[in-house]
Amino acid sequence: MEFRYLGNSGFKVSEITFGNWLTHGSQVENDVAGQCVRAALDAGISTFDTADVYANTAAETVLGEALKDERRESLEIFTKVFGPTGPKGKNDLGLSRKHIMESINGSLRRLQTDYVDLYQAHRYDFETPLEETMQAFADIVRQGKALYIGVSEWTADQLREGHRLSKELGFQLISNQPQYSMLWRVIEAEVVPASEELGVSQIVWSPMAQGVLSGKYLPGQPAPEGTRATDEKGGAKMIQRWMRDDVLAGVQDLKPIAAEAGLTMPQLAVAWVLQNPNVASAIVGASRPEQIADTVAAAGVTLDAEVLKKIDDVIGGLAERDPAQTKSPATREA
Repeated sequence: MEFRYLGNSGFKVSEITFGNWLTHGSQVENDVAGQCVRAALDAGISTFDTADVYANTAAETVLGEALKDERRESLEIFTKVFGPTGPKGKNDLGLSRKHIMESINGSLRRLQTDYVDLYQAHRYDFETPLEETMQAFADIVRQGKALYIGVSEWTADQLREGHRLSKELGFQLISNQPQYSMLWRVIEAEVVPASEELGVSQIVWSPMAQGVLSGKYLPGQPAPEGTRATDEKGGAKMIQRWMRDDVLAGVQDLKPIAAEAGLTMPQLAVAWVLQNPNVASAIVGASRPEQIADTVAAAGVTLDAEVLKKIDDVIGGLAERDPAQTKSPATREA
């Protein structure tokens, strides 16, 4: 495993982060989830990402149980706040001071830890003054409940304003967690340049475009049973944007490129996002422990300019690049 600094800090994370968005507490049984975490640790992954909203807090509980016997100082544990949790009442979501302060305590209890290494605003909250949100984060850092602060899916302008306030309040905003893959490149035009300017790293989710870049889905054929595209609880709705024959045919054209590079398709997809120097880590998930070892092999891989050009030639024209696709919900209604 290779490690990278997160933003303009001395804090290192593993190039591959294990995330439990669609799996723990919902898609797979808890014992299998524990096996996946064990496989991640055995593969050298030290960084784990979750959120209070995943499976309405159950994902945090599963991760906390799986990690409770590990040396805490050797791990980097991330979680997030914004989405609706609990009974989903009027104050059970968003980035108000009330919700943030109550949420960090709940997350720490479920994760069985005294602190998280990175606490992230899961989206931007248009209904709460940013000053209120950032002051709450500053207080959490001073209380020792979070070491660093990050955000997820913020625009370049939102990052700039959040970074300005964090400096005024005396803490570090060091990361952004956006979607990023060969097929979803919306951060490249504005978010990445702003982040480089500010000293903020990307921790990217869905580097395999919800599994489409694995090559398992074939044009003109139904999705195989048991895959994400057929699982209503496991992301079938999100993956639909890529289930077009032109996209699936383009992905099949990646197979010889991966083979020539000595990589599997998932390895090629993860290695591709890690070629961006502003990316500190790629989040991967697993519903079976054996999936971990294959993905982890993407760490430390260098794709030369010729391979990157071949990838762009076959799939670059199919990618979404509109910066306006980086967005948060207009309201925070549960």
